[in-house]
Amino acid sequence: MNKISTNKAPAAIGPYSQAVKTGNLLFTSGQIALDPATGEIVGATITEQTEQVMKNLGAILEEAGVTYENAVKTVCFLADMNDFATFNEIYGKYFTGKPARSCVAVKTLPKNVLCEVEVIAEI
Repeated sequence: MNKISTNKAPAAIGPYSQAVKTGNLLFTSGQIALDPATGEIVGATITEQTEQVMKNLGAILEEAGVTYENAVKTVCFLADMNDFATFNEIYGKYFTGKPARSCVAVKTLPKNVLCEVEVIAEI
């Protein structure tokens, strides 16, 4: 297992890695809308936060030598399922290969953000 780390995405805020490679798979930890430089939440809307989540995931994927096109599965968490349509529109701009996906509403996310996304990608 190889750990993946980049300063272009937020540092882990707990005892975990940004991502790990094992075999021909990459597993990212869930990414939220944090600015990698400041550690502060970016944006107050689902649009702003989803865009930042995608930037963070893109930086981790890039560090691992893959792109969104390598994604085989995503897991998406929303604080409010009423944000689904807006989230989905932004998500679709990035995950054009249409990987398998789960998307669920949860009671609370870290730092009270509006969304979180994790990715499994093929290397």
